[in-house]
Amino acid sequence: MCPYCGTLVRIAGTLESGGGLGQGSVGMTDGGTASDVRGKVTGQEATPGVQSIDRAMALLSVFSTSRPVVGVSELARATGLARGTAHRLVTALVSHGLLAHVPDTTSYCLGPRLLGLAEVARQQLSLEAQAGPVMAWLRDRSTETVGLHVLDELPSRRTIAQAESPHPLRRTYTDLGTPIPPHQGAPGKLLLAFADDELRRRVLGGQLPAANGTGKVDAAELAAELAEIRQHEFAVSLEGRVPGVVSMAVPVRDHQGEVRAALSISIPSIRAGRDELLALVPAAQEAADQLSQRLGHPTPTQPV
Repeated sequence: MCPYCGTLVRIAGTLESGGGLGQGSVGMTDGGTASDVRGKVTGQEATPGVQSIDRAMALLSVFSTSRPVVGVSELARATGLARGTAHRLVTALVSHGLLAHVPDTTSYCLGPRLLGLAEVARQQLSLEAQAGPVMAWLRDRSTETVGLHVLDELPSRRTIAQAESPHPLRRTYTDLGTPIPPHQGAPGKLLLAFADDELRRRVLGGQLPAANGTGKVDAAELAAELAEIRQHEFAVSLEGRVPGVVSMAVPVRDHQGEVRAALSISIPSIRAGRDELLALVPAAQEAADQLSQRLGHPTPTQPV
C-alpha cells in the first residue's frame, strides 16, 4: 500500500474543493465527475499548454479515498485520454513529486510534494480565518485601515487581507496578493527584519529600488533600520511606499514563535504623522498578540 495515500487523498480533496484540511474526500473540479473532466480534457478548444494542465488535473482528480492507488490504464479510461498520453503525463507528475510509484506494482498514488503544497495552503487559510475578527477589532479601535501581510520566498511582501477604515478618505489596498519589494513600507520591513539571515542578506545584497522609481535604498541604512525594528518589534513608514499614506506594522507569531505575518495600520498622511502612528502601537500590539494566541503562540494579554 502506498505510504502517502491516506493523507494525500484527503489533501487532494481539500485542494480540489477549496476548503480547509479535513473537509472531505476528493471531488472533481467545480463539483463535477470523472465524466465531466473527460469532456474537458478531450476537447480541442484549449491551447496546448492549458490543455496539458487540464489533463494533469484530471489525472490527479481520479484519486479518491475509495480509489487511492490507480494504474495508468485505469487513469486513461477515467479521463478519456489515450494510454500513451496518460503515461507521459503520469511520468511528468512523478518527476515533480505530485504522483508517486507504488513499490512492487505498476500503479501510482498521490505524491509527497502535495503535502508541502497543502501545508502552505492550510497555513494561509488558517491565518486569514483567524485574523478576521482581530483585524475588525483593531480597525474599530483605530478607525483606520488594517492590513495583513506575509513574506513569500521570492522574497516579496504580499497583502492578503484588509479591514477598511469607515472614513471617506482612507487607505484601501487595491493590490491584494500583488508582490511588493519587502524593503518598501512598514509591513515589508517588519517581515524582512524577522526573516531568516540568509533571506535578509539576499535582499540587502540586491538592487533595492526606491518606491518612487528613481534612486536606490542604501543597504547599510536599511540594515540598521531592520535591526532597530527587531529590537522594538514595530515598524513605521512615513510615505515610504505610497505617497500620501503613512503606516505602522507589528509582528504576528505562530505556535513556534516564528513571525508568520505583519499586522498594519495605514492612514492618509493628512490625518496622521509619526506621533499618531506611535500612539497606535500598543493597540496594534494587543491585536497582534491576540492573533498570535489564536495561532497557538502563548501571550499574556487579555482576549480581544
